[in-house]
Amino acid sequence: MDAAQPGVSASTRDIRPRGARVVIVDDSLACRGVIRELLARRGYDIVGEAGCAAAAIELIDRLSPDAVLLDVHLPDGNGFQLAAQLGERLPRLAILLTSIDFKSGFYALADVSGARGFVPKSQLAQVQFELFWSDCA
Repeated sequence: MDAAQPGVSASTRDIRPRGARVVIVDDSLACRGVIRELLARRGYDIVGEAGCAAAAIELIDRLSPDAVLLDVHLPDGNGFQLAAQLGERLPRLAILLTSIDFKSGFYALADVSGARGFVPKSQLAQVQFELFWSDCA
């Protein structure tokens, strides 16, 4: 067994298809940790994390990820506006917005921002990320 991934043998891990390269943007270190673990267990390659909009822009420019899981509420910006800005500059970047609070208008705001969707954080464990990021891997 592989010590890094309990219950997954090295040979099984090696044949799993490579997932999208993802950057997580959330101001909560604890939330980033949970999201990182969730995505890693699903086969995604977490290439970076940022806690604010400014750091996210720098990181995304430097790392050129395939996808971003982006919190709506950031200390220096709004996730919807950041998604629109990133989408304008990097149209192939797959952005999925999330938030701990839920407002029905978030779905429409996500659509207008150019993101591929919005998912409340309480539902992230049930999300089939490949529906949003299928063309990224």
